[in-house]
Amino acid sequence: MEWNLLVLTLPTENTAARMRSWRALKASGATVLRDGVYLMPDGGKRKETLQAVAHDVEDSGGTAYLLEVAGTGHYPLASLFDRSEDYRRLADEIGACVAGIETGAPQELARQARKLHKTFEHLSEIDFFPGEARCQVQALLLDLDRSVQARISPDEPTGQAGAVLRRSPNEYQLRLWATRKDLWVDRLASAWLIRRFIDPAARFLWLDSPADCPPDVLGFDFDGARFSHTVTEEGLMVTFETLVFSFGMGRDAALRRIARIVHYLDAGGLPAPEAAGLEGLLRGMKSRLDNDDALLLEFGRVFDDLYCAFGQEKVGP
Repeated sequence: MEWNLLVLTLPTENTAARMRSWRALKASGATVLRDGVYLMPDGGKRKETLQAVAHDVEDSGGTAYLLEVAGTGHYPLASLFDRSEDYRRLADEIGACVAGIETGAPQELARQARKLHKTFEHLSEIDFFPGEARCQVQALLLDLDRSVQARISPDEPTGQAGAVLRRSPNEYQLRLWATRKDLWVDRLASAWLIRRFIDPAARFLWLDSPADCPPDVLGFDFDGARFSHTVTEEGLMVTFETLVFSFGMGRDAALRRIARIVHYLDAGGLPAPEAAGLEGLLRGMKSRLDNDDALLLEFGRVFDDLYCAFGQEKVGP
């Protein structure tokens, strides 16, 4: 295995430069062999990260040498990057969050869960030799997500296993659709998608409970509904994603961008940069509107604007 070795001498009078380099190296996951000597396994953009630190040190009046080291003999350098203690601390934080599930405010629990996910994502990025500890903590996070979701929305669908069946919009016109009332992001986005792309004349019934859904009405986003969360070989699809792919809209890049936001806000996973803003906007709108029809009408315009904005962005190679 090849390694990158960074040797630094920092000017004692430039405190800002010293702090800047220390923070950058700590965030990068480099290990300290001795004062001013840092080691990092080669690969990815790690060398570029060390080069940036070296350039900054030199620009600040210090000296920096970035060396490539091939092979390590019998010295166990990989053990210097053991993240087990970091994972243990994260597991303790997850456990504390789980302990407060029954008494904590639902939205605060969701905020804590997102924060823990971000911590895990950063730790995974600098875990150059992942092992069982990473797998265990990832499993704890998945259990936490399920517990938080059950606390926030007890009727949230658990996900039905199987492939997503392809359907034609022509067979779903002028229909009455039903989902749980007090709309949140997945149900709201799904209703917008239905009326915008599938059934323009769709009418909606907001249910107190999934058990209240009449048998002749198209249900969505609850267990037993025609369209809901789906567990495929690739992973979990929230209801919005299920609808997108069921009706053959999976190639629409703008809808895929919206789907990523909806998935993150509803089920966690890969963060989307627009998610926090959209969630805050939805919270504010819900505090002002107590009618789901009005909420769909007004927030539907937000989805319209997102769709237009994403559709105008230049698609990369």
